[in-house]
Parts: sequence; structure tokens; C-alpha cells
Amino acid sequence: MRARFTEIFVTSFTWVSGLLFLSAAFTVIGFLLVKGIPALSVSLLFGETAPVDVFLLRRQVLTGLFPAIAGTCLLVILAVGMATPVGLAAGIYLAEYGRGSLKNFFSLFYDILAGVPSIVIGLFGFSIAIILHRYVNDIYPCLLISALALALLVLPYLIRTTQFAMESIPSKIRLTAPALGATKLQNIVYVLFPRSLPGISSGIILAIGRCAEDTAVIMLTGVVASAGIPGSLLSAYEALPFYIYYISSQYRDAAELQTGYGAAVILLVICACLFLVAFYLKNRLIERMFYSR
Repeated sequence: MRARFTEIFVTSFTWVSGLLFLSAAFTVIGFLLVKGIPALSVSLLFGETAPVDVFLLRRQVLTGLFPAIAGTCLLVILAVGMATPVGLAAGIYLAEYGRGSLKNFFSLFYDILAGVPSIVIGLFGFSIAIILHRYVNDIYPCLLISALALALLVLPYLIRTTQFAMESIPSKIRLTAPALGATKLQNIVYVLFPRSLPGISSGIILAIGRCAEDTAVIMLTGVVASAGIPGSLLSAYEALPFYIYYISSQYRDAAELQTGYGAAVILLVICACLFLVAFYLKNRLIERMFYSR
């Protein structure tokens, strides 16, 4: 009787917690959509510049959000692109090669790094920019420094999700290839890594969202209110999270605040598109690994 009551209580608590979370998420998203969709327009994206002139690089957007959209996409792609190979390699090492005290040390180090506040990572990136500027005068806080700092911020998530995904594979699958004569590397490449892709992809998706929404890091490492589309990796840039922060804290009237809601909706759409691309690439990679042989 007591076990039955405990089961009912745990099940009810789980359902209530899930419904509260979904209600909160839909409330926030619904509020943003109601406030932001009326602000969406061509002028919000391109200002007074014709879209054709923007895409043909004839004129620069001065009052629209297009440079911030481009800067956000470039920032996310660069940061996740730099963090993913290192995160996958480190996670595979911890899962398959790390042993004893060395593995415990690295695991503790990555857990501590995951708990470091983003503002500290931003200060670290800013310090790196200052140090590099002493030797190379052209280096200032810029897109590349921001991407490196964000890559460091999301690296622990990629490492731990890769490690846990690799370690969660059943021993029957883990031992099949070695029993047939495969080497350890072949077992990782052809068996363990493909089986771990669903779990690894969750870490990559988390990294995408973390890079797209972070403001503290980029405030200290290169983002500005008005810079246009970045001309190189060493240029200053605009980003939607910083624009939303800037408008919400210093808006002059209701119309200007409305553009902040519109920017938030655009940021949600960008994150959703990046997530869909990540899911598509993951599914294509799984199909290629499992069904092409």
C-alpha cells in the first residue's frame, strides 16, 4: 500500500512539474510572439535600405537588424564549429581512454569550468584581447575573440554529453566489434560513435542555444551597438542578444521597445532554424553510417 502511494505521488509530481514547465515556457513564448510579431516588418530588418541593395552589398544597413542577425549567425557558427571537435575528442578520451586519478581530475576540471559564470569567461576573453594587442596592434575585442570565449563557455557541455553518451552504450554492443577482431579505434569510429550520436547531438544543440543567447561574454569581447556586417574575423560586430539588452535598458518610447520584442522573436526563429539544421545533419549522418554499408 505504501509503495503504491509513493508511486502515485511520484507520478503526479512528475506530471505537475512537467505541466508547470510547459505552461511557463508557452507563456513566455506567447508573450514574446504577441508583443513582437506586430513589430516585424521589412523596415525592422533593413531600415531605409532596399533589401536588394543589402544582399548585393551595394549599401550598408544603418538602422535595421540585418547586421545583428548576420553577426549572431556568424558568432554561433564560429563558436560551435571551434568547440565541437575539441569537445568530441575530449569526451571520447574520458569515456574510452581515461582511467584512474587522471580521469577524475579532468572530470572535476570540466565540471568546475561548466559552473564558471559567463561574465568571468567574458573577462577572460577581454584579457586575451588585451594581451594579444600588445604584440599585434590590429587585434582588439572582435568577432574572433567572442567566438573563442563562447567556445570555451560551451566546451564543458559538449565534453560531458559526449562522455556520458559513449559510456551509456550497453556492454553487448561495446564488445561485439572487438570480439570480431576490430581494433579499439575501429570500434570507436564504426560502432560506439555512431551509436552515441543522439546523445552527442543534444550537447551540440545545447551549445547552439547557449551561444545564441549569451550577452555577458560578447559585451566584453567585441559586440557594439552599431558596426554593420563584420568585414573580417577581427572586426567588431552586432548581435541580437546585445541589441535586446540595449533596447530593453535604454529605450526612449514604446515604439523603440517594440523593436526589442521583434528582435527577440527573430532570435527565437534563428535558434529554431539552427536546431532544425542540427537535427537534419544528425539524421543524415546516422543514415549514412548505418544504411550506406
